[in-house]
Amino acid sequence: MAVVAVVGAGFSGLSAAAYAAQAGHEVHVFEKNASAGGRARQFRSEEGYVFDMGPSWYWMPDIIEAFFNDFGDTVSDHYMLKKLDPAFDMVFPDKRMLSVPGDYTALEEMFDRIEKGSSRQLAKFMKGAEYKYETGMKKLAYAPSLSLAEFMKADLLKGLSKLDVFSSFRKHVGKYFNHSDIRSLMEFPVLFLGAMPKDIPALYSLMNYAGLKLGTWYPDGGFVKLVDAMVSVASRNGANIHLHAPVQEISIRDEKVSSLLVNGQSYPVDAVIASADYQHVESTLLAKQYRNYDEPYWSSRVLAPSCLIVFLGLRKDIGSLNHHTLFFDEDMDTHAEEIYSSPRWPSKPLFYVCNPSRSDKSLAPEGHSSLFLLMPLSPGLHDSPYMREKYFRIMLARLEKQCGEDISSFIAYKRDYCVNDFVQDYNAYKGNAYGLANTLSQTAILKPRVQNRRVKNLFYAGQLTVPGPGCPPAIVSGKIAAQQTIQYLIKNQ
Repeated sequence: MAVVAVVGAGFSGLSAAAYAAQAGHEVHVFEKNASAGGRARQFRSEEGYVFDMGPSWYWMPDIIEAFFNDFGDTVSDHYMLKKLDPAFDMVFPDKRMLSVPGDYTALEEMFDRIEKGSSRQLAKFMKGAEYKYETGMKKLAYAPSLSLAEFMKADLLKGLSKLDVFSSFRKHVGKYFNHSDIRSLMEFPVLFLGAMPKDIPALYSLMNYAGLKLGTWYPDGGFVKLVDAMVSVASRNGANIHLHAPVQEISIRDEKVSSLLVNGQSYPVDAVIASADYQHVESTLLAKQYRNYDEPYWSSRVLAPSCLIVFLGLRKDIGSLNHHTLFFDEDMDTHAEEIYSSPRWPSKPLFYVCNPSRSDKSLAPEGHSSLFLLMPLSPGLHDSPYMREKYFRIMLARLEKQCGEDISSFIAYKRDYCVNDFVQDYNAYKGNAYGLANTLSQTAILKPRVQNRRVKNLFYAGQLTVPGPGCPPAIVSGKIAAQQTIQYLIKNQ
């Protein structure tokens, strides 16, 4: 039995720990924070409002289900899923609102109402998006991307043209739809992928399939239920999770990790899976000669956004506000440019409001609401209380205008969270919230390597390596890193 250490207890770390423990190894997970889950932690205010701190869109339920199936479980063994209908709302200029149905037949009908005949175009679009999803998320995503040879299989090469990796996402959407509302609906998921729609490969229409065809779901009790379930699976298989346990140093001997320094104590190990922020692990925990990448490399990477989040507990129920609402009442390209091309605090931001207490009454006192406002930002911006409050007021004014009611007078609890907090809590490079941008030059083998080139028993997982950002990809990332670690141990024990 080998000793495997996992740095970080986010989705990728918990996934890696579960697979490594299932293989019979002694697994120790070291988490710097007071609870597992990484960005998916949850907190409760003294006033009784409950908030998920990070992920709120439960997409790709089949990928998450596959994790539990690997351990003889199902999702329903751990928590209940609710399909949201409407899946989400979109607010356009002049208070126009589009409620996107959770039912696919109703979605087709909505498309035809907006643009005559567009349901037929949607069917064609989704046929291609389904192929990309089945190939991208169920085959390519599980590749460790250590060599181009992994992608040279006959079936993948045969279908390469269908993946549209060299086509622009914006042009791809434009081939099927003309109406601006539909195009905004189809383009919105890529806002969080790390580039403007014109620069994202059309491969990522798989996100449209995931969201519009497979549905938008909610785990009763919040995203923390997924965290709790993964902790349960990992622990049941023998993994030990240590909280308040920041890793301070990775010690190397004879080109192998020999031990970790945690809270001043040395822990001998046979292998390490680093699921904490990749750049932090390399720049802070590893001696310079053992790093895969230097600072010029990281500074040249295109990062997905950071964000400003404001958590609100309200002494009222906002009846007109559904679970997910996207405010697209300003120009998407302008905001995207101010994230990716000319980084600055946005002049006319888009933002998102999550009101989970609409679906889950346990998250707030009776008759009250727990919600948060989220505005994507360029990572690395100067973060100050003044800027947080300024943009909170901008978002709140537009929310009140859309809902047609006073909200500010009913705020019982308020907490903001921004760039500096991502750095403090997660050691996130430049305060990023979503990892690396999914541009063509940062896909698959062009992402940071899952294996250290100089340290034989050090592997990486998480949103800065393969397959990329998001909850399901992070879970897959943990599996990839665990598989590579297990293979190493089999060869070297």
